[in-house]
Amino acid sequence: MPPRAGLFQPIDQAVFSNDLGQQIRTTRQAQGLTLETISQRSGISIGALSQVERGKGNPAFFTLIKIAHALDVPLTSLLQIESRTSPVVAANKRRPLAPHFFESEGVESELLTPDLDRQLQVCRYVLPPGATTESTPFVHHGEEFITVLKGRCVVGLEDAEYVLDVGDSIAYAATTPHWFGNRSSRPAELLFACTPPTF
Repeated sequence: MPPRAGLFQPIDQAVFSNDLGQQIRTTRQAQGLTLETISQRSGISIGALSQVERGKGNPAFFTLIKIAHALDVPLTSLLQIESRTSPVVAANKRRPLAPHFFESEGVESELLTPDLDRQLQVCRYVLPPGATTESTPFVHHGEEFITVLKGRCVVGLEDAEYVLDVGDSIAYAATTPHWFGNRSSRPAELLFACTPPTF
């Protein structure tokens, strides 16, 4: 059956960028924060932040994650993504995520919680050999937890590295510079939880 007319509408990039910028500015001002403060927290220049708030350009996904972390809000609150109403996520209804912060392609990620508009995010990752976030460590509020379902994973916390095998787990404050990856020759499957949501 062909889709109903008007069911799928193309996204107007200019309108989306403008709405996104307004949402970021409104959230920042509601918290009494300056562009300088957000710049210091996120590592993004004041000029770049100002452009985003004015709806100019097309900010990268990783940039939006940094801004959300600096504002201490879920990314979905900036994107205004609708939440699911059911608390259950069926195995065949998991929402795929786009982990743009990895240095290699082929990373699989899916959301196990109903949506990102909550305090807890749980994901399943499959990392191909060589996939890592080592060059771009994260620092944000909250906590993170990783357990290895298959293969082997390396987690970096500041200057320390921890090698996790199947069944091993690690929990840490997300305010510590952190990264994780797969240095082995086989895929690694991970269960990842964090608060607040990273995406």
